[in-house]
Amino acid sequence: MPSLSPVIAEIRLAVRTALAEVPEGSTVIVGLSGGADSLALTAATVFEARSRGIQVRSLTVDHGLQEGSSLIASTAAVAAEGVGVDDALQTRVEVDRSSGSGVEAAARDARYIALAGIARAEGAAAVLLGHTLDDQAETVLLGLARGSGATSLQGMAPIREDEDGLRWIRPLLGVRRETTRAFCAASALEFWDDPHNLETRFARVRARETVLPVLEAELGPGIAEALARTAEQLREDAEAFDEMIHETIEDIVEHAEAGISVSVAALAANPAALRNRIIRLVVDSEFGVSLTRAQTLEVARLVTDWSGQGPIDLPGCSAVRRGGQVVFAARG
Repeated sequence: MPSLSPVIAEIRLAVRTALAEVPEGSTVIVGLSGGADSLALTAATVFEARSRGIQVRSLTVDHGLQEGSSLIASTAAVAAEGVGVDDALQTRVEVDRSSGSGVEAAARDARYIALAGIARAEGAAAVLLGHTLDDQAETVLLGLARGSGATSLQGMAPIREDEDGLRWIRPLLGVRRETTRAFCAASALEFWDDPHNLETRFARVRARETVLPVLEAELGPGIAEALARTAEQLREDAEAFDEMIHETIEDIVEHAEAGISVSVAALAANPAALRNRIIRLVVDSEFGVSLTRAQTLEVARLVTDWSGQGPIDLPGCSAVRRGGQVVFAARG
């Protein structure tokens, strides 16, 4: 028997490891664009799922952003059927082109909503996404450029679970993009190259095509791997911080009229990093909004630099110091 191609073995192992998180006999949805990353993921998932009795469905989302997008989606579905998926699903979404976050972000949001909706309708235990190590490196690099802080620099999580138990799994975060292309070549799979991946109007494309190659040339090879390791290490730190924060919050937070209050003395007793995380978590948990660093530091001044200043307007709420409490209340 001919030996198994190393690239096929690498991706199958990554998928096999990820599927260990999925119960036997369940259903998974693979997000399939038709590109090399998602097609390699789909083929490997079908192969590895057989021994576990896992049903594999693919979902191709047509964003309608390119001429011939419906044909591209249909071709991806045919490719999925060719590698043996149990059902190759397609759906069309409307992308809000006027979104202030940009077309890329709006398309991503629409895609994730579609994936989540169909996964739940199909009773799927997990959605598998084809992001690679290169995607992770680009995410971290863009976070650095924006000064987004540790949360952004954690990049994409290998596994994330929604409140209803649906898991989002990225088996290929340790796999290079070139490996997925080699997998397709070794498996005689034809994939689609998205022309948007070459359009330099997108910041991610500029990071991929210009910035990372310059860093590799000037600083030496291994930059992408180093960025991905940074994300992993920061995620480990964040998990430890989150555990500490939840333990702390139980003792220092009280419900207040139309909101929630936090002990000034307890916030002052914590290091700045922990204090700021508590503030952000309280606001996010109670009002469902994310504070910027500047907003977080302004709230922290109610604790560390109190001079009688009045209420601070925040997205969806306000913060004010009353006696020994910082009170967060919904805005009327």
